[in-house]
Amino acid sequence: MILKKIRLKPFMIFLFLSPVWLIAQAHGEGEIPQLENPMSVEYLKKNLEKKSPRLVLNRSIEKELKQKLKTDPVLQNVYKAIQLNADEIRKQPLLERIQIGRRLLSVSREMLYRMNMLGMVYRIDGDKAVLDRINEELIAVCNFSDWNPSHYLDVAEMSMAVAIGLDWTAGKLPKSTIALAKNALVEKGIKPSYNKKGNTGWVNGTNNWNQVCHGGMIAAAITVAEDEPELAAETIHRALEGMPHALVEYGPDGVYPEGSTYWGYGTSFSVVTAAMFESAFGTDFGLGDYPSFKESAVFRELCNAPSGWYFNFADCGDKRSENGDFTLAWFASKTGNPAYFEKERFLRPAADMGKLGRTAGAALVWLSQYESKAGEKMPTAWQGGGANPIVIFTGEENDPHQYYFGGKGGRGMVNHGNMDGGSFIFELNGVRWVVDPGNQSYHELEKTGFNLWGRCQDCERWTLLTKNNYGHSTLTINNELHRTEGLATITDFKDGNKPEATVEMSATLGDVVKSAERRFVKDSPTSILIEDRIVTNDATKMVSWQLMTTADVEITKGGAVLKQDGKQLKLENLSHPELTVSVISLDPAPLELDRQIEGLKRIELRLPAYLIEDGEGLIRVRLSGM
Repeated sequence: MILKKIRLKPFMIFLFLSPVWLIAQAHGEGEIPQLENPMSVEYLKKNLEKKSPRLVLNRSIEKELKQKLKTDPVLQNVYKAIQLNADEIRKQPLLERIQIGRRLLSVSREMLYRMNMLGMVYRIDGDKAVLDRINEELIAVCNFSDWNPSHYLDVAEMSMAVAIGLDWTAGKLPKSTIALAKNALVEKGIKPSYNKKGNTGWVNGTNNWNQVCHGGMIAAAITVAEDEPELAAETIHRALEGMPHALVEYGPDGVYPEGSTYWGYGTSFSVVTAAMFESAFGTDFGLGDYPSFKESAVFRELCNAPSGWYFNFADCGDKRSENGDFTLAWFASKTGNPAYFEKERFLRPAADMGKLGRTAGAALVWLSQYESKAGEKMPTAWQGGGANPIVIFTGEENDPHQYYFGGKGGRGMVNHGNMDGGSFIFELNGVRWVVDPGNQSYHELEKTGFNLWGRCQDCERWTLLTKNNYGHSTLTINNELHRTEGLATITDFKDGNKPEATVEMSATLGDVVKSAERRFVKDSPTSILIEDRIVTNDATKMVSWQLMTTADVEITKGGAVLKQDGKQLKLENLSHPELTVSVISLDPAPLELDRQIEGLKRIELRLPAYLIEDGEGLIRVRLSGM
């Protein structure tokens, strides 16, 4: 389905003071797959679904949804949760234009949530009181002075919200509201995206902004297509040209460079976009079959550790929701793989689900389209390359030890990246023994004037423990920062009963070593072996092996014992048992602006270069259950 290719020219890396508008490392001269793009005014008029609804829903899709809702317990339970959410919304005041710092995003997201809940209840039940509330909500936000185009995510999410509110009510709103909302979609939504002096770098950007902003503009364009066919066709054509710049980042294996929760954000808008295209035009123009896009469901599933935590590298959240994953369910609907359909979580008591995700109304559609087929089991050893390569080892299904290991390469220059090349997390027996410090609030940092988004070697970002190598379980040489441009790559991977992976770290450590590589080996069902081979040069003074943990630590001869939740983990210094490890408390963290994590500490094994014979050293540390 994906036939054409486009050529990318090298471009500079720009640094913006923006949470997610950070362009990834530049692609070199080369070609990437392009989506099918027949979009023109003629194509639009000929192929667009003639009547609303046509965003995710159309008449035939809705008919099938309502039919299946009569018998399917998952749909019935999720819809009951949607109804409860809609009831709560109607108790809340209408939205106001309240900006937090440089963002209106929380208001836009709340509107998208409200339109998903109220809109789906109206489609299913036809309740006039719900229609009236949708009318009031639309009037409120469409009378805002603007939707904050300086931070275009805000415009995109609001545009999708208003478009869904209009589309799912299918002409039943007052004519004055319809006119108001359509005008807002054009003047406050689409037209600012053509302002070259504005924040429009996302059009050909490589991160989640591309996915979210194009999704919002497509929703708006489809909704105003009869009134503004030229603008609508141009906007959809631009999106089909621009989206591959972000979609290619899933390659080559499905790893989303910005981490699992940003996979949830960017990918959720891409799957809604695919669903809108299918409902409105009968095709997704190749989006769903874009190389490595469907494979990214494996990445998402494997980033869920047994403890309920994510493999939380990059600016990822700590823990996942107890509810079913609505975005992952889209992949289940397309593949039939039951591993992507979290049935038990979707069957949680509706009252316990709480506030649902803001695209859950749309997701009810692809939940209804899921038909289970034989699918491949999740691998127990997996690696993915790309801009932020990772490796994951797990136990078999129903593993009594709940084994989980995640290691990574990468570099600080990737979107939402950290100086964490060579770092890892480790769980055993339901305890996360080796932690990643994770993400922290953007606004709380930004309101102090902190430059969170610069990525130069000396930028302020790297003073934070969550961002620099001092806060990650990796190697540090001479107490220096990792090189933000130096990419750590996975150079060797083997699966099987004792899987292993090697991370080449020379580039990320820079000129303070001649070479360095880290090898991870799952050498038993309850242990992980970490081997570091280092070749020094004249600049090498001190090699620091680091492990981040919140466990209590007892230093022992030849290592340490970690204790947490009534369980223990042994740390064995196999290569240098004569050297005693040290423990540095990071509670409180070094800076007032740092994320404060209870009990956080760094275990260090410090190896002076003069102890490395003939300039070639090997550090071997084994972590094992007790």
